[in-house]
Amino acid sequence: MTIVPPRPQIPPLNSLRAFEAAARLGGFSTAADELCVTPGAVAQHVKSLEAWVGADLFIRRSQGVELTELGQNVLSEFSAAFDQLGLAVQTLRSQATPKHIRIAALPSIAQLWLSPKLPSVRQAAPELTISVTALEKEPNLQREPFDISIFYRDNLSKNKDVFSTTYEVCKDIIFPVCSPQVASRLYKHEDLNKALCLHDASWAEDWSKWISHALPDTSLSTDGPVYSLYGLAIEEARNGAGIMMGHKALVENHLKDGSLVVPFDKPLTLDRTLVITTAQSAKSNPYLDLIIKTLLEK
Repeated sequence: MTIVPPRPQIPPLNSLRAFEAAARLGGFSTAADELCVTPGAVAQHVKSLEAWVGADLFIRRSQGVELTELGQNVLSEFSAAFDQLGLAVQTLRSQATPKHIRIAALPSIAQLWLSPKLPSVRQAAPELTISVTALEKEPNLQREPFDISIFYRDNLSKNKDVFSTTYEVCKDIIFPVCSPQVASRLYKHEDLNKALCLHDASWAEDWSKWISHALPDTSLSTDGPVYSLYGLAIEEARNGAGIMMGHKALVENHLKDGSLVVPFDKPLTLDRTLVITTAQSAKSNPYLDLIIKTLLEK
C-alpha cells in the first residue's frame, strides 16, 4: 500500500503580501493604505507569517516597526516575486481587454489637461473604452490595474521606472494668472499686496518659489484661501476671486480662450516634468502608440 504524506502548506498569500508591503514601505499603516485594509489586519497577517516561520520578521517599537535581519535578508526576493506576479496579472488583464484603456492621472491633470484631449483620442479610435481614475499619488504600474499614468515627476533623470516607458510632455512652468477684470487692477508687482492670492494645498510652495525667482528684492504678502483641488482654485481665478499660480500645461486652454490672462510675464521653470508613463504589461496593446501620439499632439 502506497503511503502519500500530506504536502507541506505554504503561508497564505495575504500574509506574504502584508509582509512585503510593510517591509518595503516601512510600516503597517502605510502598508494598510496600499493594500486597502486596516493596520490591524496587516499586523495580524504578519503575525501569522511569523508564527509559520518560527521567527520574528519585525521588531515592534513604540514609534513603529523595524525589520529584523531575517526580514531584511528576504525582502528583495519577495518584492521581486510580487513585482513579477503583478506584471503577469496586468498582462493577462491587458491582453484580455485590449480595447479598454485604464488611465490614472493627478486630479488637476485629469481635469485640465487630459479631459480636453480625450475627444481627439475617441475620434482616432472610437472603438476604445477609456476609464480615468484621479489619484493624488502616482501608481505602481507593475502592480496596479492601469495601462497609462499621467503625473508630474520631480528630478525626472533620477526617477525613471525601469519597468515602464516614460514620455516627457513638458517641463512644469509656473506664473501668476487671473481673470481680465482682476488684471485690469494690477499695474505693478506691488499691487499683488492688494490682490487676493489663491493657493493649492498640494503645491503650497508655488507662490514663494515664484516670488523668490521674479521679485527677489521685494516683500509681498500672499495670504489667501487654500483649495484642496487645483481645478477649483483655477475656476475661482476665472471667476475673479483672485490671482492663482498657474501651471502652464494646466492653464493653456484658459489662456487661449481669454478667461485667464498673465498679469506679470516672469515664468519660472521648475525641476519637475509632466510625464506620460505606460505599463510594461500594455506594451503589446495595438492601440497604445496611437493613444500616446494623440495625447502628445499640441
